[in-house]
Amino acid sequence: MVQFFVIHWIAESAWARPYSWAQNNISDLGNAHCALQPEPEPRYICSPEHGLMNVSFVALGVLFVVGAALTGEVLWRRGRAAAVARLLLAGAGVGFVLAGLAPADVNENQHILGALFIMAAGNIGLVVAGFGLAEHVPATLRWGTSLLGVTALTAFGLFLSHHYLGLGMGGMERVAALPLLFWALAVGVRGLIRRSGRMQGAVPAGRLSRAG
Repeated sequence: MVQFFVIHWIAESAWARPYSWAQNNISDLGNAHCALQPEPEPRYICSPEHGLMNVSFVALGVLFVVGAALTGEVLWRRGRAAAVARLLLAGAGVGFVLAGLAPADVNENQHILGALFIMAAGNIGLVVAGFGLAEHVPATLRWGTSLLGVTALTAFGLFLSHHYLGLGMGGMERVAALPLLFWALAVGVRGLIRRSGRMQGAVPAGRLSRAG
């Protein structure tokens, strides 16, 4: 997930005209051609590092699919809610891959389909994930996950209806898209901390057994 934000910064920094988080869509960074884009809001797009950005989209999507498939009992409880959440989150990963393989100015229909997978399926997956996370996951993270999903879905509806609430088109899109990434980053960091703790606990035990 970190690679996405790093490459986002690299790609936006390459723009001759300043890239705006409020006025530009995330996918503007992946557009292959320099042109004035009239919809949904007029803006000039010219992203020299569009290829790098699209590789980042694809890599992010693959990581989402792999994560949804492999986390299993480490993160999820058994049951329908967990299965549905993992399927929807994997769908979001597919959406990132579709968006990366089809820039908006090359294949708009495929790109829009990818965006729907991300901001509709992915955010519904977040809502459901709050009920499917394992019992050892802190309650604050479980209900916070569903709250993130509801917030992102609301923002997605506002984005589609062109109600930006002063955030701008790009700002509202980010409220709809980024919670999914922040959640995945938080879950990943928590997993690493838990794994590190288990490894540290296993080392002293191993030393004691050898000493005996």
